[in-house]
Amino acid sequence: MKITEISVVHVALPESESKTQARRASWEQEAEVANPMSRYSKVKRHRSLWRPGWEGAWVRVTAEDGTYGLGTLNFAPVLTPVVEHLAGQLVGEDCMAVEKAADMMFRLTKPYGSVGLASYAISGIDLALWDLKGKLLDRPVYSLLGGPQKDRIFCYATGNDYDWYKELGFTAFKLACPYGPADGLDGLRRNEAFVAKARETIGDESELMLDCWMAFDVEYTVRLAEVLRPYRLKWMEECLIPEDLDAHVALRRRLPWQTLATGEHWYTHVPFGWALRHGVVDILQPDINWCGGMTTVQRIAAAADAGGAEVILHGGGNSPFGQHFTFATPSSPWCECFVASPPGVPPEEFSRLPGQAVPRDGWLVPSAAPGFGIDIPPQWITPR
Repeated sequence: MKITEISVVHVALPESESKTQARRASWEQEAEVANPMSRYSKVKRHRSLWRPGWEGAWVRVTAEDGTYGLGTLNFAPVLTPVVEHLAGQLVGEDCMAVEKAADMMFRLTKPYGSVGLASYAISGIDLALWDLKGKLLDRPVYSLLGGPQKDRIFCYATGNDYDWYKELGFTAFKLACPYGPADGLDGLRRNEAFVAKARETIGDESELMLDCWMAFDVEYTVRLAEVLRPYRLKWMEECLIPEDLDAHVALRRRLPWQTLATGEHWYTHVPFGWALRHGVVDILQPDINWCGGMTTVQRIAAAADAGGAEVILHGGGNSPFGQHFTFATPSSPWCECFVASPPGVPPEEFSRLPGQAVPRDGWLVPSAAPGFGIDIPPQWITPR
């Protein structure tokens, strides 16, 4: 079966209609989060002041018999030309040959770079190919990956409404760190108070992690880790600018006792292989929608398994793509779930893809429908 078309499309998902009144606004609406731009006062208050507002879309890959698969596409206005370039070479190829397609895309993007934005485009096409393959074979993607490796997936909640996540049944929590080097000693003290309050609320029987979102340097990370040692963080995440590989080596040397996680903003399989060879990270965190798709995270997982590390996808529980990968992968024990619903509003009432599983009491099982189980009627899909 050959690929006949690859196109960027719009999917008109219905608006979520919450039946339950929120008790308070979600933390993310106003809360400050330490980030790479925190040193500049005009945008320090909130990440929305500097992050791009480009709209998203979908990639549709269609086979000769009219069957199609769907993958998400971040930043559609700037990525559509990349998709069109890749489509020109992939149309006519065997739609089952996902490894070949992934290798072609990795090499086709070399003139303008395979990382960053191009990697987002590659991810969308790769995920659509896996969705198509599952539909053609009438099997869920996790079955194509080897079948369920676990009975259900343990999920942790990300965000700072941790009292609400505890009420929902989660027993592992990751905080978004509010302050960084730009806030000096006062920020260091306030970070400690912030983490201490969370630990007191969730109790000693729950896991606690800290997301630092590329905001720190080596010195600040070491100082903060020492201050937070009494609160038993399971890991500290993405403390450094992702391109500064030497800093990752230095941090590992200075913090041998702290579990370190990173990789959300690494693209392709290459930096993850480097990280394993140099022993700089314990938990690899690729984003399946950004790093190259399912084919790339499989390569990362195989390397991690051989290297004694774990893979916990960035936002893995928030997409059917990440859910299927985690369900089938031995080196991936947990799923991250960013809880977007404000306190009091059940997650199933909030925005999600039709057919996508929602965690209950901190666990989930992906859809067993063909492909990724995304239940989007054809009439919702229009050309972009």
